[in-house]
Amino acid sequence: MKPFFLAATALLLSAAAPTPTAPTAALRSRTFLLTCQATVPVPAAGTRALEVWMPVPHADKSQDVADLKIEAPGPYTVEKDAYGNQMLHLRPAAVPTAPLVVTLTARITRREHLNLRATDDHATAETEARDPNLARWLAPDRLVPLDFKIKAQAQEVVDKAHATTPLAQARAIYEHVVSTVTYDKTGQGWGRGDIYYACDARRGNCTDFHAIVIGYCRALGIPARFSIGLPLPAGHGQGEIKGYHCWAEFFTKETGWMPVDASEAAKDPSKRAYFFGAHDENRVEFTRGRDLALVPKQAGLPLNYFVYPYAEADGQPLEVARTYTFVDVAP
Repeated sequence: MKPFFLAATALLLSAAAPTPTAPTAALRSRTFLLTCQATVPVPAAGTRALEVWMPVPHADKSQDVADLKIEAPGPYTVEKDAYGNQMLHLRPAAVPTAPLVVTLTARITRREHLNLRATDDHATAETEARDPNLARWLAPDRLVPLDFKIKAQAQEVVDKAHATTPLAQARAIYEHVVSTVTYDKTGQGWGRGDIYYACDARRGNCTDFHAIVIGYCRALGIPARFSIGLPLPAGHGQGEIKGYHCWAEFFTKETGWMPVDASEAAKDPSKRAYFFGAHDENRVEFTRGRDLALVPKQAGLPLNYFVYPYAEADGQPLEVARTYTFVDVAP
């Protein structure tokens, strides 16, 4: 069967993102062709229904998505959830007898996200429209509870730093996490964004670093949100992207949304000051938020985060192979 394309959806997704509010001359950017491929294995004999979801990169103030193409072995839809996350959904009319392959390609332009209010009280604040989910970014996640213990830990951090304003408190939390957590993916427990694991083990990957940042901010009444996607090597070129990367933002009335990347700061101490108030251009965002219900809703539990393709056979999760490659191109 020929691939089925949703031309109108592709046109919508390729629309240019709004112009950043920070001075455009100061912002770095990179443009690259991204290829995402998911291979769904043949489900067990007797399976009655197969469903596949795949994150689709979206355009926003820091990211343009153009020339989106999706190749799939049958009709699909591109859906959007409450947070603006876009995803492909495919449910074959008949359960396939050969591996099902979906390929997504797009031309991405990613801009540095820089909020100068991190260091300059007189700089222009972010003017992004008010996030309709602001209350959600004050609420707990399954693995980031806002119980008495977490609130007490967060309060101890800001009290020790004598931080009283939301911006000063968020900076104190960031500095605390960068100083006391090690980027270390050995052993077990890391990678789930479990705030209790991260606080106890004091090590992990980006998910664990930002569980603490986000959890402590929320515990103090500072909205904070989680984003996840893919990292690109700083040197331009081409290659395969082996893993994901996640980062965070927090919100104050005085600054708007403030980007932070605590795990990158821990990996490269020379960029510690930079990553409080900035996300570099070496990334592509797929989705925002945790404990996600897909569209249409999956049978299983909400996803801890959604960066890789997800499939269910008769409502049970099915492992999906995936590959991601990029090629830098001229803007």
